[in-house]
Amino acid sequence: MAADLNLEWICSLPRSWTYGITRGGRVFFINEEAKSTTWLHPVTGEAVVTGHRRQSTDLPTGWEEAYTFEGARYYIKFHK
Repeated sequence: MAADLNLEWICSLPRSWTYGITRGGRVFFINEEAKSTTWLHPVTGEAVVTGHRRQSTDLPTGWEEAYTFEGARYYIKFHK
């Protein structure tokens, strides 16, 4: 299951945690104390749904790159 990004979700981060957003728009969490990162919210254990999906000029026409909630990359081919 995944959660949407919202203010309550940000406020529920433990004291030593912050979050960041990748250049591609994915949300990740930073444990400043342990110097580690994760895709999963440290309290809920859920990934954050950002609707991240992008077209890449490196892909053939009609293909897009996307990510699962766990952070695995996959590709989508659109048929016309």
